[in-house]
Amino acid sequence: MYDYTGWLVRAEAGRDKGGLFCVVGMEGDLLLLADGKRRKVLHPKRKKLGHLTPLDSARFDHPAIGKLKQGEPVSDRELRRALAAFKEGITLG
Repeated sequence: MYDYTGWLVRAEAGRDKGGLFCVVGMEGDLLLLADGKRRKVLHPKRKKLGHLTPLDSARFDHPAIGKLKQGEPVSDRELRRALAAFKEGITLG
């Protein structure tokens, strides 16, 4: 099974539709999503892959995302800052 940890995604279904999240883990065929504000890292949102759109985060290199990909714990504050930096890159770049 492929590991999606560290991916940045946009929710396409549910109450959080349109929200920007980071995949912080996997639970079977469900992805665990957090944004550091509404959904904390310790209590992530479980969502199916089909309800998400992966964003072009290949060029996005942030220390918090790198920590997630290596399996290290990330704080909510680090995650919020990484998502804010990604949003700025989308609007400015």
